[in-house]
Amino acid sequence: MLFASTSLAARIERAEARLVSDSARAAQARRPGAGAFVMELAGGVATFAGPASPLNKVAGLGFGGALDVGELEAAEEAYAERGTPMQVELSCLASPEIAALLTRRGYGLVNFENVLGRPLPFEPVAAAAGVSVSECPAGDLAGWLDVAIAGFASPDLEGVPSHESFPREALERTMADMAQASGFVRYLARREGQVAGAASMRLFEGIAQLCGAATLPEHRRRGVQGTLLAARLEAATRAGCDVAVVTTQPGSKSQENVQKRGFELLYTRAILVREP
Repeated sequence: MLFASTSLAARIERAEARLVSDSARAAQARRPGAGAFVMELAGGVATFAGPASPLNKVAGLGFGGALDVGELEAAEEAYAERGTPMQVELSCLASPEIAALLTRRGYGLVNFENVLGRPLPFEPVAAAAGVSVSECPAGDLAGWLDVAIAGFASPDLEGVPSHESFPREALERTMADMAQASGFVRYLARREGQVAGAASMRLFEGIAQLCGAATLPEHRRRGVQGTLLAARLEAATRAGCDVAVVTTQPGSKSQENVQKRGFELLYTRAILVREP
């Protein structure tokens, strides 16, 4: 059993904050006029990567000391100047004073997301019949993006729906920015020789973050997701990671898939939003 201690949560949230900040810095470098920023905030980061970006949020908050009101106000002003809501993804294991402070300042609870994890190593398992997985070549970012976004554009509707959606252009920019982060690896799955799905993983300080997987609609329910998951867990084991984590919508098919591979619920993040 993997116990959800505050120290483990701090490791996971630090990895999340680092991935978000690395991706936002990539956006700064790739699109200097988009107003991207990275601001440190109580052990976490507030980031903006451009209009309608999934990276416009606060991550990792609550594991690095008290939240300074002046720093919070500066972040709120930065988002407001860009006409963007300030979205905080707050772990239930973070300092409880932070949730109380945000509530007093008008942040509203709009959703939850689950963080699941499992210990590593992972024993290799056989791939689903006709399915193979390989790392995506560095020069084939466009091909990987096409598959990943096509899969995300037709989501599995099981479980609690997400409170947000993004235009294709924003998803393309975000995934391309995340691919620049050190330790980020992209994968493609093929079924009977045809590209069937895409996935990614980021390795950071012994944490393997499973950053998303998508299966094209015509290849679903054929073991593609499970094979992509197993391939990444095996790669994380070879890299020396001791924990693998994934974030899902509560009750989703993605959550069911990872629980079949030994993941268990560690904690929940509350999604708190303040309009500009």
